[in-house]
Amino acid sequence: MAPIAVGDVLPDGKLAYFDEQDQLQEVSVHSLVAGKKVILFGVPGAFTPTCSLKHVPGFIEKAGELKSKGVTEILCISVNDPFVMKAWAKSYPENKHVKFLADGSATYTHALGLELDLQEKGLGTRSRRFALLVDDLKVKAANIEGGGEFTVSSAEDILKDL
Repeated sequence: MAPIAVGDVLPDGKLAYFDEQDQLQEVSVHSLVAGKKVILFGVPGAFTPTCSLKHVPGFIEKAGELKSKGVTEILCISVNDPFVMKAWAKSYPENKHVKFLADGSATYTHALGLELDLQEKGLGTRSRRFALLVDDLKVKAANIEGGGEFTVSSAEDILKDL
């Protein structure tokens, strides 16, 4: 399957997260994105070095700037279970705007065409690193990394697309 691209409609799918009352929730991607300008960014794994030290902190730091340009939601997805994503989110106490969503079986990642086979490294199927700018379900920018790169999917990169 070809990776999601500019002009595509974002597919629907189910992701999981823990709400403010610490209750496990399953949510439809379309319910989060329809009628809104949203950043959806994906990382290969919670607590991994580039994801934890660069990718996520960049979106937390730039959230105010992104919101000032009309972004209503900043969504981080990873092929991890919701318990891991909850713990990872808690490791960013300064975060007020990035929502951490679990794609435990990589089902949604496959629907985006952005799976990454890391079986040789013992990590199974993961997500390629990416950042999508989506306006009312339509992909306006698709910044998708190759391999283990971090060159086009940062918050700074997506700001250039706004």
